Amino acid sequence: MEEGFRIWANPSSPHAEGRKAKAALEDARERVKRALGWEGEVIFTSGASEAAALAMTRCAARERFVSAVEHDAVLSAAPGAPRLAVGADGAVDCERMKKSLAITSAPLVALQWVNSETGNKLDHGELTDAVHDAGGLVLADCAQSAGKYPLPHEADMVIVSAHKFGGPVGIGALLVLDFAMLEPVGGHERGYRRGTENLPAALGMAAALEAGGMPYGREGVYDAIERFAAVVRDGGGTWLGDTLDQPTGYIHAVAMPELSGQAQLMRFDLAGFSVSQGSACSSGTLKGSHVLAAMGLSEELADRMIRVSTGWNTTPEEVDSFAEAWRSLI
Repeated sequence: MEEGFRIWANPSSPHAEGRKAKAALEDARERVKRALGWEGEVIFTSGASEAAALAMTRCAARERFVSAVEHDAVLSAAPGAPRLAVGADGAVDCERMKKSLAITSAPLVALQWVNSETGNKLDHGELTDAVHDAGGLVLADCAQSAGKYPLPHEADMVIVSAHKFGGPVGIGALLVLDFAMLEPVGGHERGYRRGTENLPAALGMAAALEAGGMPYGREGVYDAIERFAAVVRDGGGTWLGDTLDQPTGYIHAVAMPELSGQAQLMRFDLAGFSVSQGSACSSGTLKGSHVLAAMGLSEELADRMIRVSTGWNTTPEEVDSFAEAWRSLI
């Protein structure tokens, strides 16, 4: 990023400094594609939310469908889109989806990769095949998984967010197999986005991916998470991962008996632990989680659910300390 600030000029300007900045931007674009193993196009955005809005509003598809557990940014970008049902395990009901798609043509279907509240990973293979069989396109929200899991390369468009894999905040990308999938709006990024390109952040994003992205945590963290899960089960709590279709190791939904999620957040915060209720973007609001509701959880159980996640610098000792704090709180 320091290099990007040092050579900064508007990459769209035709003068020598602008051309130099443009060359650096295009180099960053190719590095991002190479690091992600993406053979299509890359449109830099201000983050995942803008990438979602760009895909949902500018796609040439005739209709939009979204899974019922998509992030709020995706749902708000297509407010009238039918929601595809999920089961209690968080997986999209593929057979019901096929029936919905059978009465439409050329749809765009938003299917996340890893859920930001539960950590459940969708089985993209079967779902994407069904969408393609219906003549549609798949938008995969990989904000929570890029840099941790390989991209679902069968998807037609992919959302990524740099700060989720150790890059700077304020930049992400919409990956598209072909620009023809989108209607241009004029401006920058080959006419698909307005606003001056953020060269320093693009360079930081490329560097973060080349450094290996954001691994789940240090050695021993998974073992500590399993010890924490045992504490939750022994204490009469709910470890939602026990019922998920494909739980991941770094995002967990946990319910404590009797104590509300909001009360837990305040008490854990006082004890020095940062957790949330729902996704971080909606945490603190009064509305209930649409993700947990779509999975059929009761309001009472959902109200006691908190989101616990680990990062690249989380240590086993920190997880064990949190488990002890959880045990003492019940």
